[in-house]
Amino acid sequence: MTYCVALRLRAGLVLLSDTRTNAGVDNISMFRKMFTWSAPGERAIAMMTAGNLAVTQAVISHFQDELDAPDHQGETVLNAPSLYRIAEMVGEQMQLAINKWGPSLASQGESGSATMIVAGQRLGGQPRLFMVYSAGNFIEATEDTPFFQLGEFKYGKPIIDRVINYDSTLEDGLTACLLSMDSTIRSNLTVGMPLDLSVIPSDSFSFAEHRRIEADDQNYSAMSDAWSAALRDGFIKLREAPKFA
Repeated sequence: MTYCVALRLRAGLVLLSDTRTNAGVDNISMFRKMFTWSAPGERAIAMMTAGNLAVTQAVISHFQDELDAPDHQGETVLNAPSLYRIAEMVGEQMQLAINKWGPSLASQGESGSATMIVAGQRLGGQPRLFMVYSAGNFIEATEDTPFFQLGEFKYGKPIIDRVINYDSTLEDGLTACLLSMDSTIRSNLTVGMPLDLSVIPSDSFSFAEHRRIEADDQNYSAMSDAWSAALRDGFIKLREAPKFA
């Protein structure tokens, strides 16, 4: 399974993904689900993927091949005129991949559905966050709903709902994403370490954070332990609250 979470805050964008995929309890693998491109000072773009791995890999490979081709003259993620256009490009490539393999997958009882998150900022634009669906359509995060999740989101959603709004700081956003992931990992074995993290501060057009968090990361472990202790303390304090009849 998968868990990815992305925040669009006034202060910038925060993205976090796990790396575990599985096709049964005895077939577990690790695949990157976050991909990034940047032209420092001009734009920073990130994508996260969930669903059929062959479909999402085809989409990501298409964009990377365009950038790697020395004679490519068309649109790329690094010259598209807007983040909206990049979301359109993702939807178009998802449709091409699904139309190509969908019938064969369906004949074998497999799903070709996939979902992708597109986030970033270009010079002259605002930080933007989109969720792109298998049909090629997409929605954009707003100030009222400033986050998107992919995959196994139910365990990590409560902390985001309770503490995050559009005016939250990047530090609070990062902490909330990590706690959301920690809650999911503890409750669902199909989501697991290592994690990929990216942070794009508003108007920086670059990644302030872009790194992998391994299972033995001491800071992550300390945060997880502190969160567990805080929850236990909060539960104990409820003993002093009025009791239900």
